[in-house]
Amino acid sequence: MNFRQYGQLLRVPALRQLLLVAMLARIPHSASAVVLTLHVVNNLGLDYASAGMVGAAVTVGIAFGGPWRGRLVDTKGLRRAVLPSIVSEVVIWSIAPFLTYQLLLVAALVGGALAVPIFSVVRQALGVMVPAEQRRTAYALDSIGAELTFMIGPAAGVALATINTVPALIVIGVAASLAGVLLFWFNPPTRSGQPGSYQADVADAVDSFEELSPAEAASSTSSAATSPLSRILSPFKGQLNWLNVAVLAVLAASVGVGMTLTGTDIGIVAVLREHDQQPTIGIVFVFWCAASIVGGLIYGALHRKINPLWLLALMAALTIPMGFATDTWALALLSVLPGLLCAPVLSASSEWIANLVPEERRGEAMGWYGSAITLGSAMGAPLAGAAIDWVGPWGGFGSVGVISALLALLGLAAQWLRRRPSTAASSQLG
Repeated sequence: MNFRQYGQLLRVPALRQLLLVAMLARIPHSASAVVLTLHVVNNLGLDYASAGMVGAAVTVGIAFGGPWRGRLVDTKGLRRAVLPSIVSEVVIWSIAPFLTYQLLLVAALVGGALAVPIFSVVRQALGVMVPAEQRRTAYALDSIGAELTFMIGPAAGVALATINTVPALIVIGVAASLAGVLLFWFNPPTRSGQPGSYQADVADAVDSFEELSPAEAASSTSSAATSPLSRILSPFKGQLNWLNVAVLAVLAASVGVGMTLTGTDIGIVAVLREHDQQPTIGIVFVFWCAASIVGGLIYGALHRKINPLWLLALMAALTIPMGFATDTWALALLSVLPGLLCAPVLSASSEWIANLVPEERRGEAMGWYGSAITLGSAMGAPLAGAAIDWVGPWGGFGSVGVISALLALLGLAAQWLRRRPSTAASSQLG
């Protein structure tokens, strides 16, 4: 492990600024969920199910908007892609507090679709601002920043909503718009050759994925046009020519990550509520997030990459025992092991997407990656909730843990099957 890489990256002013902008931009969005929930329940006088529908509308909007915004970055450039967000964030969230519930659902959907695409833009920019061998460390730094944000954002949202949810939503809109302005002004590179990018060797980027042998790499490239998936996607060749089995496996893993994280959120609340210890929820989240930060630091210092599917399978399996906790401290301690793998699996997924997808389509791919995590998050909450209602609090952890582990194993099987023809061809040549 080489922890000095963190110092090397943080000494680069442009990279340091990008990571800081990313943290600031994520705070309004991480605070918005709790503020919207409290606004629907307190100001509109509706139930939590209705509040959940508003949150789901934002999620669906983000999931649909991510790939489109990513393609806009690829084709039109960062500033033209971000400009609509700067306007929409402040307009939509300034009028949202005064809307009826039905109109609020529409505003949440549109607001999600036009949200500042901070996740995909930052990951895309990091992919060209550092050499391929340092992407792991850069993505780990961004994942650590995201963990810090999600420790700050919800608490800030609760503090604002305690005063009044109407000005709280307006503040969130203004803050999100200002974050877009910062991103517009900073204008980080999203392509090699742009100011601030690192001129990475193209061969290194291609060879870095999966540690393929030369024969396997050649076979993978030559067979892309004749693979079953390519034939299915042939009508969309101009739009999805970067999509293959390997990319799909990572996207499936990303769905599992989102599902596991939101399912764990719901499970923690359910277990502590069952044992009348709900006021101590914050202790568990501190342990969980702190473990993720430590895991991210360790992963970013490693000298070799790890398949994100293996990381997801292990994190999902270690999530299941959290359901057997009977008090706050037991749950906090049991959250440490899966927490250690949270930031690493997000970093590894970003790294593999960056290495798998050509640079000119990486913005769209990162948009799909963000949408996959969002889709998993949207699925995780109702899945865990249904399992909790059916079998008890432990069912929240068990349901998302088992399903996410199965997704990871299916992805590993797909990767193994993809490699088999290459291995067989290599042995025949030998």
